[in-house]
Amino acid sequence: MTNRSLPRLLQAPAVLLLLVWMLVPLSITLYFSFIRYVLNSLRRPEWTKPALSNWRGFGNYEFVLNNKDFILAIQNSLLIVCSILILTVIFGVLIAVLINKIFMGRGIVRVLLISPFFVMPAVNAVLWINMILDPVLGLQGLAVAGINEVIDGLRTLPVLGGFFSMWPEIEPISFRATQTSAYAVITMVTWQWTPFAVLIFMTSLQSEDQQQKEAAVLDGAGAWSQFRFLTLPHLARPIAIVVMIQAIFHLSLYAEIEIVSRGNGNKNLPYLIGEFANNNIGAASATGIFAVILANIVAIFLLRMIGKTLMD
Repeated sequence: MTNRSLPRLLQAPAVLLLLVWMLVPLSITLYFSFIRYVLNSLRRPEWTKPALSNWRGFGNYEFVLNNKDFILAIQNSLLIVCSILILTVIFGVLIAVLINKIFMGRGIVRVLLISPFFVMPAVNAVLWINMILDPVLGLQGLAVAGINEVIDGLRTLPVLGGFFSMWPEIEPISFRATQTSAYAVITMVTWQWTPFAVLIFMTSLQSEDQQQKEAAVLDGAGAWSQFRFLTLPHLARPIAIVVMIQAIFHLSLYAEIEIVSRGNGNKNLPYLIGEFANNNIGAASATGIFAVILANIVAIFLLRMIGKTLMD
């Protein structure tokens, strides 16, 4: 046995296990997407079993494409994922640069910054939608009520009262309704996942070449020039990795949408799959295949971006 064939032979069981782990569920989903498989069908009881005789062809895909929520689910999936990626990268870079400096209590600050990442998604959604974003009892409602009280008090002033009387009363935003619920999901997931980006960027900044920065200072480069031409290029690979990992997780968001709005005007593909899976397994499987296709398109785009970054 050659030296090259032995490692391959030892790796074969793990590779086969991974292939079975991935291909079997995908194959079953693909099979279900081509048959009529309805859990509660009183009119056609034979459809309640995943039999080959219930073959439907591309009927499930046509049914999903004609569903009124399908385009909305794709748009929301891309909106939520892209917004979270942009915000977490921006906040992650800025926070990592700030806490990379030496100051008193830096260790405690780092621990506190990372702690939101360990909050469970369901708990995170419940805390945000009830304690912070609620228009009545949340911090948003209390803040809006306090601002309105201050404005009412200013309206009684003898000189400036006329000016403040023209100000309209501020109304709190209901983040459980229509598209605003998507913004609530973006906010709470960004808060939870920014510490992950901070941790990656902070670790990368530890290996930044300080001699280059010292030389830049001697050449008269300011803080912005150092950040733009030294720090950002150094963080290019970590940013690409953070974007790739987060995109994989955020394409499958479900708990936050369920808790915030229960899909009221804010559905992504995983949530649409969950709705179909309550009864129509064939349609749910077809939607799952569409989700796989979308995930692969996003992955190919990100892999190209990451590959270009790594080659540079």
